[in-house]
Amino acid sequence: MLKTINILNKRARFDYEIIETFTAGIVLTGTEIKSIRLGKAQITESFCEFNDDDELFAINTSIEEYAFGNQFNHKARTERKLLLNRRELKSLRKSVETKGLTIVPLKLFTNEKGMAKLDIGLCRGKKTYDKRESLKEQDTKRDLARIKKEFK
Repeated sequence: MLKTINILNKRARFDYEIIETFTAGIVLTGTEIKSIRLGKAQITESFCEFNDDDELFAINTSIEEYAFGNQFNHKARTERKLLLNRRELKSLRKSVETKGLTIVPLKLFTNEKGMAKLDIGLCRGKKTYDKRESLKEQDTKRDLARIKKEFK
């Protein structure tokens, strides 16, 4: 039985308005998948960017070094290539260049086969007043949940 790993980027939903989401595979080397399976990854400060060859890379994604690795252990912060269909890559590139949107990792997880996947979102940055509104909504939901819990 495989234990599924879900590493979320909570700041992304607060800082950005998510327009569209995609699921991408990640090219990993050596001991990176072992560290991910142990839950030793962080995607809160990461973003995605295209290179000159129209390939999408996750930048600033942190996967800690594997504790039992040897001299062939991986670096904690490197660019990691994302695997998408050519059609999806073209549409993402076009929307990033023309509309000024950004691509942000939302969730790092392992699927039922044990492969590491990354949910990425095509996002637009929120203004400060939008962030305040989302904080108010969270507070009201929390208060309603407390009230419902008291009456049960």
